[in-house]
Amino acid sequence: MSVVEMVLVLLAGAGAGIINTVVGSGTLITFPTLVAFGVPPVTATMSNAVGLVPGNVTGSFGYRRELAGQASLVRRLIPASLLGSLVGAYLLLHLPEDTFIAVVPVLLVLALVLVVVQPPLQRWLTARREASGADAVTLDTLGTPRMVAVTAAVFLCGIYGGYFAAAQGILLIGFLGLLMPLALQRMNALKNVLVLGVNVVSASTYIVVATWGGGTHPLDWTAVGLVAAGSLVGGVIGARVGRRLPPLLLRACIVVLGVVALYSILGMR
Repeated sequence: MSVVEMVLVLLAGAGAGIINTVVGSGTLITFPTLVAFGVPPVTATMSNAVGLVPGNVTGSFGYRRELAGQASLVRRLIPASLLGSLVGAYLLLHLPEDTFIAVVPVLLVLALVLVVVQPPLQRWLTARREASGADAVTLDTLGTPRMVAVTAAVFLCGIYGGYFAAAQGILLIGFLGLLMPLALQRMNALKNVLVLGVNVVSASTYIVVATWGGGTHPLDWTAVGLVAAGSLVGGVIGARVGRRLPPLLLRACIVVLGVVALYSILGMR
């Protein structure tokens, strides 16, 4: 990478760290940036997953107050995230790259649709929670059938996140909001922890494979370092001041970059 490209990847990592903490689709910034600078799609996905972990950590820590009282939910749901992530990472590493190039445009379109529909979805979820009058959720209040549904949804989101991380946070917010009467900020805190679990597992898997896999699935360590440094700072900013950023501007940037990524992937066919 040139110096200019390195600076742009660093800035993309910071933007992704902010957006992942606040909205949940930062990969739609870093992934197209890496692809545009010549990183192969599978390598870009793996390097991006590893690089975004520091931002997930700082973002989750920044929402620690909203996590109060949710320890039982986290303990119950985190195994589903971890297992789903392993399945997704396995699929990414074992399916041919042609399959990835064929599947990613579909996932990108899904992610972009989720980004666009998130505002009306959030308004509907807020109205639903206010009508229920619930602000806290426990395993007892959920009941077994709903807990099974929530766990299954988290598992499926984990598979999606382990294979292609873009907008997995938005997907989680959608499922959790439909299934649990939980305040939005508390739900966002839970989402950040579950996404952190997914990304830690997938990133660890990619590092092991890149180190001992005989070079079949390499990481771009320059990209990893730049995205990691940017996302680390971005996660802190997102937890502190990210809510003040104009949502429309954030969403517009995500959609534009997502379209760029879609065009880049389609051009590789």
